[in-house]
Amino acid sequence: MERAAPPARNRSKTALYVTPLDRVTEFGGELHEDGGKLFCTSCNVVLNHVRKSAISDHLKSKTHNKRNAEFEEQNVRKKQRPLTASCQCKSTAQTEKVSIIQDFVKMCLEANFPLKKADHPTVGAFLSGHVKNGGSIPKSDQLRRNQLNSQDC
Repeated sequence: MERAAPPARNRSKTALYVTPLDRVTEFGGELHEDGGKLFCTSCNVVLNHVRKSAISDHLKSKTHNKRNAEFEEQNVRKKQRPLTASCQCKSTAQTEKVSIIQDFVKMCLEANFPLKKADHPTVGAFLSGHVKNGGSIPKSDQLRRNQLNSQDC
């Protein structure tokens, strides 16, 4: 008599409806959530929030304990941020760059100065030498495409 193989179980040991924020509240101040990812605060590594055992194993590991001791010595809270969050925040230089480009295009249009003249090397040298962030003004085709959204200049 042949034995039939038991039916294969397709049960996963992962929590389907657990968010990184749930794990932060469960494990306390050692973890933080940012951008839908779970981070270990002292180690600065991304953890799998779906498996509770992976988080527990990390928190019991020697490397975590070592980094946690170093982290407590530094007494500085450094949190790693995901790339999407870093790209979303604008620095003052980025804001100034956009402002200068918009002001330059507005000046050219009001003075009836063709944007094509902005490509001349003398104009570029003057702007980069005498205007703060003047070297960041792009070529005329990019100015038309991004600032005016038309081709009539």
